[in-house]
Amino acid sequence: MLEHGGRLRRAALEYGIAEEDWLDLSTGLAPWPFPVPEIPLRAWARLPENDDGLEQAACDYYGASQVLPVAGSQMAIQLLPRLRRAGKVGVLSPCYAEHAEAWRRSGYVVREVLEQEVDFFLDSLDVLVVVNPNNPTGLNLTPARLLDWHARLAQRGGWLVVDEAFMDNTPQLSLAPHAHQVGLIVLRSFGKFFGLAGVRLGFVLAERKLLRLLAEQVGPWAVSGPTRVLGQACLRDTEGHTRQRIRSDEASERLAALLERHGFKPQGGCALFQWLITEQAAALHEFMARRGILLRLFAHNSSLRFGLPADAADEARLEQALQAFAQHCSMEKPA
Repeated sequence: MLEHGGRLRRAALEYGIAEEDWLDLSTGLAPWPFPVPEIPLRAWARLPENDDGLEQAACDYYGASQVLPVAGSQMAIQLLPRLRRAGKVGVLSPCYAEHAEAWRRSGYVVREVLEQEVDFFLDSLDVLVVVNPNNPTGLNLTPARLLDWHARLAQRGGWLVVDEAFMDNTPQLSLAPHAHQVGLIVLRSFGKFFGLAGVRLGFVLAERKLLRLLAEQVGPWAVSGPTRVLGQACLRDTEGHTRQRIRSDEASERLAALLERHGFKPQGGCALFQWLITEQAAALHEFMARRGILLRLFAHNSSLRFGLPADAADEARLEQALQAFAQHCSMEKPA
């Protein structure tokens, strides 16, 4: 199992701090969950139905012509390699580590490439995987550039897989309206923007033939009845979408400014997190954890991802901890 954010129970045990006393900034989840609607008893008592309106709600929300609901986009990440024969896969990195892991585990040759290397390697690849906006760097690629890469891959029977888990705040940059094209696969996460990761819901957007093949791998009833009711209600809550976009954009801007005030200007980010490269990453992660603030540490490149504080009190708590870290560092410097 790869490391992920959100391991709050483990942190509580390791540092001896009760779970309810933590400020968990280790995930890229919106800290304001959408309200959970009343779930009819029949949703619990009957097998899920595929014509209950969830698919149409998702098509309307994403601007796609067809979708496949799955139990979180992680399910699709693990199943997509089953739909091709062995080949060469490029993963634009650094990014969400499960992508490269899934293709390697299925026997593919995987090359992790930097943004500036994609054009050089693209014609030797069978599949290119891109997270856009990227997690954790926040890199945002234009639709025109991605569609150019797709065209080059598709003419050789290749795929472009675009993970748009953090795209909800910038729907105008999504490739969802183009996902009917052969060889273009778009993954969308539900839990991050809606703040409801526990329901395990995601969507695959692609041409119909591929969605049918993937549905065979997913199997029947992959998304529970209560989740389908909840998902449909959230996807149709247009006022809630506007409210969530505004407050997450504003919170992300405040977070970036807060970090910069204390000498930690982020190198990247998006509406749901900020990303910081610093030689002090491990030390800052440990210092914060001892004060009940959980960050996401990426040890391989000495970086940290900061999720959004939910309110002014959480922002103040983070700021006080950053001030304390600066004082701690100044005291440790030799005279």
